[in-house]
Amino acid sequence: MTVGILIVAHEKVGSALVEAATITLGFCPLEVIVQSIHRDCEPDKQINDAQSYVEQLNSGDGVLVITDIFGSTPSNIACAMKKMTYVEVVSGVNLPMLIRIFNYPRLNLEELVEKAISGGREGIMDCKIHFSAK
Repeated sequence: MTVGILIVAHEKVGSALVEAATITLGFCPLEVIVQSIHRDCEPDKQINDAQSYVEQLNSGDGVLVITDIFGSTPSNIACAMKKMTYVEVVSGVNLPMLIRIFNYPRLNLEELVEKAISGGREGIMDCKIHFSAK
């Protein structure tokens, strides 16, 4: 069994990230569902949908829900999943975070949360410091 991944994000952000990570790695090692949240959505319906996705993804090891912008509608929908005991929520999804998650498919939920956060943080660089023009 492995942790399931639910991405709750604005419009096409989540599906684009999953596609890019899958192309980069050549495969997708975890079960992932992307929930695209549109500007005119009904949040209560989206919360119900997210709960169904979490139930579908949980194979016994829990579900990591990742979202894009903390405090936004997708984030609020994702955070509504926290009441489920086998769910962790991380905000600020980016491609380095997702690739880090995919590189550690056998970790438990707690460990995967730490990898997600470290991947997201370590993927943010000030390029002028690392690649100065000569």
